[in-house]
Formats: sequence, structure tokens, C-alpha cells
Amino acid sequence: MDVQKLETEKLRKGKNKADEDLESLKTDYNKLRLSMRTTGLGKTSEKFQEVHTRNKALEKSLSENQKEKGELKDRVTELERSLHQYRNRNSAIELRASLGRIEEVKKRIEELETALQICEIWIEYLEANEDCNNKQLHYF
Repeated sequence: MDVQKLETEKLRKGKNKADEDLESLKTDYNKLRLSMRTTGLGKTSEKFQEVHTRNKALEKSLSENQKEKGELKDRVTELERSLHQYRNRNSAIELRASLGRIEEVKKRIEELETALQICEIWIEYLEANEDCNNKQLHYF
């Protein structure tokens, strides 16, 4: 369970880092687009090509980070589900163990009740025998 918690925490940190990177890339992308617009027609085609290439690289990086973010979200969801199932399974195991102990105690109680009934029968028998013996003594 601790391993799952650590892995979940690690994935959350990775997700947060990916979110930060994504925001940084978005900012860079927007700055680049603004720069492209403000420099206007004075650009050489080489500079335009360089900016265009950088723009494509940023778009690709953004896409990859969004994909990674989605994968991390899926993994976190999967780990949370697994943790929930693990906790449920542990509860079921504990309940079965408790039920087993309850059954053992019930069985022991039944054994003691049976022993008590046997003792009560012996007491009745001995009392009846005593009465019979007392009558015989008075008879003689």
C-alpha cells in the first residue's frame, strides 16, 4: 500500500511538472507568435523559416506534454482505483478473520453449555441418589 502511495505521489509530482512545462511552453508559444506579428514584413524568409520551425517544435512539445499529462491522469486514476480495491480487500480479509474468531467463540460457548448441562444432570442424579439412600437409611 505504501508503494502505491509513493507511486501515486511520484506521478502527481510528474503531472504537476508536466503542467508547469505546458504552461511555460504556452507562454513561449504566445510570445513567439506575438513576436512574429510585431516584426511584420521586415523579416527575411530565413528568419521567418527559423521562427516557423521553432513554432512547430513548440507545438509538438505542447502536444507531447498534453499527451503525457493525460497518461499521468489515467495512471493516477488507475492507482487510486487499485488502492481502493486493496483497502476493500483488506477489510474483507479482516471481516473474515473476525467472523472466524466469532465462530470459534460460539463453538466454545456451545461446548461450555453442553458441559454445564451434563453437570446439572449429574447434580440431579446425585441428589436423587442421596434422597434414595436417605430413605433406605431411615427404613433400616
